[in-house]
Amino acid sequence: MSSFKKLLIRGTLWTLLGYGGGQVLRFAGNLILTRLLFPDLFGLMALTHIFVIGLELFSDLGLNWSVIQNKRGDDPVFLNTAWTVDVLRGCLLWLGCWCIAWPVAQLYGYPDLAWLIPLVGLSTIFSGFKSTAIATLERHLKVKEQVFFELTSQAIGLTVMVVWAYLSPGILALALGGLTTSFIKMVWSHYLIPGPKNKFAWEKESLTELLTLGRWIFFSTALTFLAEQTDRLMLGSIFPLGLLGVYGIALTLSDLPYQVMMSISNKVIFPAINKNIDQPQDLLFAKILRNRQPFLWASIALILGLVSCGDLLIKTLYDQRYLEATWMLPLLALGIWPRLLSQINEPYLCALGKFQYLTLGNFSRLVFTVLGIWLGSKYFGHPGAVIGIALNDLFYYLVINYGLWRQGLNALWQDGLATGLLLGLILLVCLLRIQLGLDLPIALLWTKPS
Repeated sequence: MSSFKKLLIRGTLWTLLGYGGGQVLRFAGNLILTRLLFPDLFGLMALTHIFVIGLELFSDLGLNWSVIQNKRGDDPVFLNTAWTVDVLRGCLLWLGCWCIAWPVAQLYGYPDLAWLIPLVGLSTIFSGFKSTAIATLERHLKVKEQVFFELTSQAIGLTVMVVWAYLSPGILALALGGLTTSFIKMVWSHYLIPGPKNKFAWEKESLTELLTLGRWIFFSTALTFLAEQTDRLMLGSIFPLGLLGVYGIALTLSDLPYQVMMSISNKVIFPAINKNIDQPQDLLFAKILRNRQPFLWASIALILGLVSCGDLLIKTLYDQRYLEATWMLPLLALGIWPRLLSQINEPYLCALGKFQYLTLGNFSRLVFTVLGIWLGSKYFGHPGAVIGIALNDLFYYLVINYGLWRQGLNALWQDGLATGLLLGLILLVCLLRIQLGLDLPIALLWTKPS
């Protein structure tokens, strides 16, 4: 077995273990906390996180990506310059939290936001002071160490959150539990790798390289945030509040395959390709396409289950109030398919430093999300709006594959075969459902119009 394939298999298994473990911890924590705290507190914390995370994403320079991708990624001077930039960014972000806190509190009419945003925003400083050792582990595909680091930090923070909520039910339990996780990561990160610790440095050459790559990551991340929030902002004026909540549930479930593949792509595929980027292109292309097949099979299985049986999942997990999600989930899940195809290939563009294609792809998602919701709702009502959202990833796929084609990597034939297989399997399952006397997954569209 080639070293490239070994890296992919080992890294993927550990990533899946980490992702699954994180989801189990999060789900268990939510079950406990919902019995200790009032729902309003979760809504207030969700609102707080939107603004704190928004500030982070609108200033993301992709320093971890730079450390993984750059040939000087193990150079102490380069690492210390990246760390210094991140520290400055974290401090500026916290200042930004103070600046927006009072206006946001006035806008939404929740006075607690005026102190809650700066408090939760302390996580930006903790994040800025985190060691570059985390990026070094990613660069060298030390996934097992990353998984242990992430899960242990999350478990400790969750324990603090639950204990605090039990002793003193209130918003501080949620805020300080999250800060505990960030603080532990900051301190622990400096002991992940033996040797000299990060210190302040400012080398112009390193700074130029970081900012050259970072500008594309900055635009891509900002556009990603806008593209992923625009649907809820627009649907808020189109859907009744209850239907918007149902849409949120369907979207969360449909997004699970993408979240899994994104985690594998960032932690495994990108570093693995980057370690082999100096190989002859034809050999590397062959490896990418060959080792891509198991991920395609897994993606087909995930999407097939959500599209063909997603309505049954909704009916099992939720009551009649969430019935509208039965037709939304299959549409949204099928719509995520082009993004999954892109997610497995785009690390090659990242390894080459061609982040401009990701930026253009996310810009296309934003534009076509707006157009899709506007035109879809205008001519086809609520289903049209959801279909418009589902189609936006198709344009992202076209942009990414144009970039891959420019670099000599063409996987369209592989994508075509996988897509044909997926659609064929969906058709077979739907025919089987009819034979068993079951409705089609989107039957509610014509039996009970939205």
